[in-house]
Amino acid sequence: MRDITKLRNQVGVWERLYKRLGDALELAELGDEDLAVELAQEVAVLEEEVAALEFQTLFSGRYDDEDAILAIHAGAGGTEAQDWAAMLLRMYIRWAEGRGYTVDILDESAGEEAGIKSVMLSIRGDYVFGHLRSERGVHRLVRISPFDSSSRRHTSFAKVELWPDIADEIEIEVDEKDLRIDRFRASGAGGQHVQKNETAVRITHLPTGIVVSCQNQRSLTQNMQVAMNVLKSQLYDLEQQKQDEEIAALKGEVVDAGWGSQIRSYVLHPYKMVKDLRTNYETGNTQAVLDGRLDPFMEAYMRLMVGETAE
Repeated sequence: MRDITKLRNQVGVWERLYKRLGDALELAELGDEDLAVELAQEVAVLEEEVAALEFQTLFSGRYDDEDAILAIHAGAGGTEAQDWAAMLLRMYIRWAEGRGYTVDILDESAGEEAGIKSVMLSIRGDYVFGHLRSERGVHRLVRISPFDSSSRRHTSFAKVELWPDIADEIEIEVDEKDLRIDRFRASGAGGQHVQKNETAVRITHLPTGIVVSCQNQRSLTQNMQVAMNVLKSQLYDLEQQKQDEEIAALKGEVVDAGWGSQIRSYVLHPYKMVKDLRTNYETGNTQAVLDGRLDPFMEAYMRLMVGETAE
């Protein structure tokens, strides 16, 4: 029923646009000069909507229209890298809220002095995974460090991971013998939000070494369920990556999804620029990007992927 509703909504958008185009053509055929201004305004609106729908057709991946689970991990560098991870967290939350998406923090590990060591988010909305596919990889920041008393320039790294939130839609068996489950008290800011019981959970999948934590739900059962769903999504994605690598090897391509594969540089000093190293799309408005203006980068990446697929 959920799939039917989603498809019905998608078809409905095109049907409404088709009707509005028909109405606009009828107005144009009347040749009434008094309607010229109204018609011009309607055409401008229709052009924007057609452009938005044309961009939506780029989301041709199997799970592009699904919700997503996004994780951010600070790289080496202590406080500086942890602060960069927190900046990325703010950027993605701003982007998601700007599109009307729902964001929930499933797990967060605070930095020792500032920022965060890692965080995992659930982001829900239309085509979330499709948009965020461009963000998976290593992000590099160059700036004058606010934590350096000598005001020297520092380079920091953070890694972004992404999985489609499809645990309810896939059949994947996880043997309980392959799991190590640890329970602990959820951390908090203090006061009434600090858990007195061991409601947080950490699941380790022994064969792969994948570790998933969840502590932001109200009960142990809820945290366990969320953690298991995330684990299943990660295991499924891992299998998909293996298949992609096998196909790439047969095609003679080199696939490197390691820590060193930087996808984007954010330079705040000695000049200001954000540049995607895959598409070469760049902008000098670094503050807008850090405030969540990511759509141009995402669109450039999607068009690159469609071009490579066509070739």
